[in-house]
Amino acid sequence: MKISARNVIPGTIVEIKKGATTSHVRLDVGGTVITSSITNEAVEELKLAVGTKASAVIKASDVMIAVA
Repeated sequence: MKISARNVIPGTIVEIKKGATTSHVRLDVGGTVITSSITNEAVEELKLAVGTKASAVIKASDVMIAVA
């Protein structure tokens, strides 16, 4: 796979919660879990399942940090 995004974080899928049209996919990346909302169609096309190795690809023009 070649991609222009530079923030590619490998991990393992630990949970997939399917809704009517969108799934929430939870990816464990070394003890931290990243959640992504993607279409159910994408879950099927990518053949995602719990235990599957996958990567979070983050492409954003701004990333904000906040503290309380």
